[in-house]
Amino acid sequence: MKAFIIDRYGKKEVGRLADMPEPGMHDDDVLIQIHAASVNALDTKTRTGEFKLVLPYRMPLILGNDVAGTVVRVGRLVRDFNVGDEVYARPDDDRIGTFAELIAVKATSVARKPANIGMSEAASLPLVALTAWQVLVETAKLKKGQKVFIQAGSGGVGSIAIQLAKHLGAWVATNTSTANVDWVKALGADVVIDYKKQDFATELRDYDVVLNSLGSDELHKSLQVLKPGGHLISISGPPTPAFAAEQGFPWPVKQVLRLLSFGIRRKAKARGVNYAFVFMRAEGKQLSQITALVEKGAIRPVVDRSFTLDQTAEALAYVEQGRAKGKVVVKVR
Repeated sequence: MKAFIIDRYGKKEVGRLADMPEPGMHDDDVLIQIHAASVNALDTKTRTGEFKLVLPYRMPLILGNDVAGTVVRVGRLVRDFNVGDEVYARPDDDRIGTFAELIAVKATSVARKPANIGMSEAASLPLVALTAWQVLVETAKLKKGQKVFIQAGSGGVGSIAIQLAKHLGAWVATNTSTANVDWVKALGADVVIDYKKQDFATELRDYDVVLNSLGSDELHKSLQVLKPGGHLISISGPPTPAFAAEQGFPWPVKQVLRLLSFGIRRKAKARGVNYAFVFMRAEGKQLSQITALVEKGAIRPVVDRSFTLDQTAEALAYVEQGRAKGKVVVKVR
């Protein structure tokens, strides 16, 4: 099969299209013929080796963390899917590879594609929608009437998190560039901080939840906008000892992560704020709940641009610029 691979980690590694063996299947897998995938910041960071401490992949590696397509084979233990089903998924961390013609995915990580959207739109959703769900619903337990600050509202996660937070009944603030202010308001944001003209740390106060997706400066400044008992939840790090324990990392890795997160954990504790790191996991049941929200119109996919499989390097370069509004899609079929 055709696939987009990297041969090594590195900032200068571009990646290339190659012929690769078709994926092997386990008894609890479904084999998906890929119609579309989407590009995430995680893909560019994986390519440079930023996560090799916690995700030690073997080379050559097929990149890609989102898939929409058609089931072409099912493992003997699979009961919930049949050949011909239109599905979408975020594969498990250790089995990524959606920039390809086929992928085998654990059936429990898969959900039926929303019936009211196409394959490209479906492919744009799994990673970012599951991230938003696991931050706002699972970790923060966001309630109606609470206030949430979602950073980078025009990005992949931000654009979906705004919609999910509004569905949950929250008051939503976000930040973005001048050009995108009206656009994120249309997604449902109640307050929009133009980061080119304003500093969110001086504009926002007494928030219940912050979804941090930016850098270290923004992470530490986020403490200033939270009320005591609030939740600072980061998807960009640093990881916590609790995350290391959940993942079962070896002792040296646990100690590294403990040191990396020590500063923010200490500052959060001093202000009476809860700090957590969320590294999104594959979860078919949650994705099925997201399907229901998409089908009733509470969440709509946001696709910025589409590329073909042989243009995957260009798609990654475009995402790396940080200017995409919503998601970037790779069309395979």
